[in-house]
Amino acid sequence: ATPGGLPAGLEGSVLKPATRRRRPAPGDPPPGVRVLYVSPLKALNHDVARNLEVPLAGIAREAQAMGLALPDIEVGVRTGDTPSAERAGHARRPPHVMITTPESLYLLLTSSSAARMFATTRAVIIDEIHTLVGTKRGAHLALSLERIEAMTAAPPQRIGLSATVRPLDEAARFLDRKSTRLNSSHSSV
Repeated sequence: ATPGGLPAGLEGSVLKPATRRRRPAPGDPPPGVRVLYVSPLKALNHDVARNLEVPLAGIAREAQAMGLALPDIEVGVRTGDTPSAERAGHARRPPHVMITTPESLYLLLTSSSAARMFATTRAVIIDEIHTLVGTKRGAHLALSLERIEAMTAAPPQRIGLSATVRPLDEAARFLDRKSTRLNSSHSSV
């Protein structure tokens, strides 16, 4: 766990932006996706969602024990296999954490009603970033990320995950095309 009580690693990077503000406050943004998790491997998306269940339940228990009113943090998965009723539900009531593929993200952004859910995005996590950097699929995702950034009041934080990313400079540029600094002491960006 991190010093703030959130789990370390993947779950912590997903949950921290989603749980930063525990109580609704005047001027809060409308309901929408706070954390976008993009995985190029559709088969892993449901595993990521399942891996979030335990930390989310723990956060809810801790908040309740502290007397805090913490809303349920909802996780949604969107792939080409997502049933139409579930897709419509995401558009009506967006989850706080959306897990998807680059291709499904593109399709979401082509629908104005679905695209609005990303106006509240605070963080974008790109898993297995090494499989996207320098590829046509990665270039396509980069355009989708720019579209999301244009919708938000502040640019979402971009987080890249990879155990084998090489070269680091290319992954850093993919995450932040304006970046000139890189901390090469870590094996992931």
